Amino acid sequence: MTVGTALVQGTRLLEEAQIAAPRLTVEVLLGFAMRVERAWLYAHPERELSEIEWLHYGRYLHERLQGKPTQYITHRQEFYGREFRVTPDVLIPRPETEHVVETALRLAPQARRILDVGTGSGAIAVTLQIETGAAVWATDLSPAALAVAVFNAERLGARVSVAACDLMTAVASGSMDLIVSNPPYVPAAQREGLQKEIRDWEPHLALFAGESGFDIYDRIREDAPRVLRPGGWLILELGFGCLEHVRGLLSSWPEVRVEPDLSGIPRVIAARL
Repeated sequence: MTVGTALVQGTRLLEEAQIAAPRLTVEVLLGFAMRVERAWLYAHPERELSEIEWLHYGRYLHERLQGKPTQYITHRQEFYGREFRVTPDVLIPRPETEHVVETALRLAPQARRILDVGTGSGAIAVTLQIETGAAVWATDLSPAALAVAVFNAERLGARVSVAACDLMTAVASGSMDLIVSNPPYVPAAQREGLQKEIRDWEPHLALFAGESGFDIYDRIREDAPRVLRPGGWLILELGFGCLEHVRGLLSSWPEVRVEPDLSGIPRVIAARL
């Protein structure tokens, strides 16, 4: 089978299965199987796949047809211009979460001690450490997720300290200039309505936050004043429909800002202690 044929046949399979972005997905999977960049595929359409490349490509297509996200097949996801390792132990970093980083860099550029709560892959923590040079800590309840975060920090040259704990319970009082988090915010009742790639593959610990979806927001807000230094910032990603509840939680803080994404959707809330 040639590269050109593999692209055509793979695209047809994914189209018939109604997999999103079939052509792009096939290019990524074939490039991963052959250990080449996507552009290389179009420069060498006549190249014959080796037996091992064909076997890997077929397996990756089968996994994607079963609903496994492409990022969990390739173990790769770009975030803020850097490539992060991802596994089913961590949430796949979304482009929307880059707004948390951008807001932190704009509002708290002088923060020297930063905490990422529920770090998962470490995307936020690693990015902020590299961009600011600050001392960064990251927590997660999942040791498996922290292992991924440590791998990403070491590979990308970021100095991030990690702690396995429930939210901020292991963090000293008055120790942080900035707290950031992309917390779980999906109500448990909405589980069946999620895309199967999310519902069946991404870690539920990183997705669901009780019946209302507000449980983790409530707990972070409750403990943040203990951990933050005076004048410190709390910056949270907002889930759909969460704005009014979270803004209400922060109504007593002297400064609160809501940051929309490019579509005008409230994406991040920032509050200063």
